[in-house]
Amino acid sequence: MAKQKKKGQAGQAKNYITRTQAVRKLQISLPDFRRLCIFKGIYPREPRNIKKANKSATHSTTFYYTKDIQYLLHEPLLAKFREQKALQKKIAKSLGRNELQDAVRLERNGMPKIKLDHLVRERYPTFIDALRDLDDALSLLFLFANLPSTETVPPNVIARCHRLCHEFEHYLITTNSLRKSFLSIKGIYYQATIQGQDIMWLVPYRFVQRVTQDVDYRIMGTFVEFYCTLLGFVNYKLYSSIGLVYPPRFDTASDERGAELAAFTLEGRNVADNAIENGHATKQLTNGHAQDQNSADVQATIDKIAQAGDNEASEQVQEEPTEDVGNDGDVDKFEVAAPEGDELPQPQASSNEAAALFSNLTFFISREAPRHPVEFLLRAFGCKRIGWDRVLGEGAFTFDEADPKITHQVVDKPVPAVTNAEQSTAKPGYIVAGRIYVQPQWIWDCANEAKLLRTDVYAPGATLPPHLSPWMRPVKGQYDPRATLEEQQLEGEEDELSEEEAQELLENAEPDVSDDEEDVIDAAEGMTVEMADGSDEVEEEEDNVDDTFGGFDAEPDAESANEEDDHQVELAAEAAGKSLSRKTSQKSSKDKRKQERLTKQKKEDEEVERQKMMMSNKKRKLYEKMQHGNKIKDAEAEKLRSKRRKIEQKQKR
Repeated sequence: MAKQKKKGQAGQAKNYITRTQAVRKLQISLPDFRRLCIFKGIYPREPRNIKKANKSATHSTTFYYTKDIQYLLHEPLLAKFREQKALQKKIAKSLGRNELQDAVRLERNGMPKIKLDHLVRERYPTFIDALRDLDDALSLLFLFANLPSTETVPPNVIARCHRLCHEFEHYLITTNSLRKSFLSIKGIYYQATIQGQDIMWLVPYRFVQRVTQDVDYRIMGTFVEFYCTLLGFVNYKLYSSIGLVYPPRFDTASDERGAELAAFTLEGRNVADNAIENGHATKQLTNGHAQDQNSADVQATIDKIAQAGDNEASEQVQEEPTEDVGNDGDVDKFEVAAPEGDELPQPQASSNEAAALFSNLTFFISREAPRHPVEFLLRAFGCKRIGWDRVLGEGAFTFDEADPKITHQVVDKPVPAVTNAEQSTAKPGYIVAGRIYVQPQWIWDCANEAKLLRTDVYAPGATLPPHLSPWMRPVKGQYDPRATLEEQQLEGEEDELSEEEAQELLENAEPDVSDDEEDVIDAAEGMTVEMADGSDEVEEEEDNVDDTFGGFDAEPDAESANEEDDHQVELAAEAAGKSLSRKTSQKSSKDKRKQERLTKQKKEDEEVERQKMMMSNKKRKLYEKMQHGNKIKDAEAEKLRSKRRKIEQKQKR
């Protein structure tokens, strides 16, 4: 006889474990269990059969994989958590005895420090794995870098996130890895390409943040603690890959005065070693004056290392087999082979093109413009000379708004013109002759298009063009705000007005038919009446028409009747020696085009119905669902086009 299996010891009852059982098995508190699961990347699971997994219990609970909890039994952090718990008991005893000095001493010196280095190596075996999981880390760290300090969010955490984010931005600026950016309601989206991996993160706007009580900042703080360790590892690897010292030198006093990116000093490994040996300190590499601020010896060392690197690169190129290729700097563009074919995704701009986009321009950021996003985007795309007002902080190329070297000024409000008397002094906030003024959106659109756009469209006070997401491709049939109505509207869509539009036109429009045209139409009606009453030939023709079979379709009769009426109007106009106006001819041509479209659409619908009859039931239902979704999208696009058509008509009036 086979051995009988006991209930609750196999299957889902054995594969899953409740959270209460897991906490008891690990012998830690619930907050420590949550922290440990976040650090290790273990999440709750939902079994297929909750009743079997819960051993016929009906209460709701959270389940985990049993193997995951067994994996946590060997975690070194469990010993740290137990040491912290024992220390908290000692501190509580000291406070109970009124020994405040002993409690403070134990809290300062006895608290065990938790290191998460081994967890980063466990969860990310390769560096590419860490880059792929960097999206959420960057979004959360940039969020905490902009939060105000509270009891739940201490200032040291905010300062650490702020510093790590700026270090990552310096790497993007140095390597020109930033590719796209988008201004949305939630914040500013950025996308960078690092070692072939596309990384996208969200940075909130620098508004006054209100910390609400409905958010559990303890859990978010646990994620921040792990992500800070992860980003520190990633920054070290990225800086080392391009030959820079990590961490870069950080000037705390300059950062307190609002320098932000300019508070960091980047230096190469060999350059730093030689400078230390020779007793020279490397100056700060920032904002256009880096080469001028270095000493002669340090600058000679930099040139020597750069020349050696160029020679090594040229030798490697010579060793490789040569191939017949075109210009490496040019990016291939995939064109659509067929007029109705899908549009292929175009390749992104290279780092060389990104580095040369704003390299020849000098910018000045006005007070009302957001300084840090504009500065970061300009420097990431090659700009070396950026100035701003002194009240915005240190690190500017120039604080003088009247500097003649400035070619472009970023403003976010209309700028008054300078009079002839004030032109020599050039007051701040006034237009300077020979300088281009643009709104901040121009920088984002130029970066997304990888080319310099027209500046007159982005002039101060002008209505800006639509700022669309660079990750959305235009789909045929959908509304595209960048294209004109003639390019995207369907055939005959402009002629077919809705009831509301037609009512508005009838109320506001003047009569289209002139007095001469009314006389011609009346004459034509009189001619038809006389011919119908006094001509025997017409009666004979009508008898012959009645005897013949006209078919089942009444539409050709209506069409022929309209043609006869138009012909009678033309004959009357010729008899009266007058010509019909352009409006009447356009009206008749519109009716003819509409009739042709209806006939063509009817034939296409009949052909589709015949093809649907040949389909199976499953395919026919799937096709109908697809058509239903397409009709909804077409209706939305048509609604947007009609709104735009109304706006353009009002502007023309």
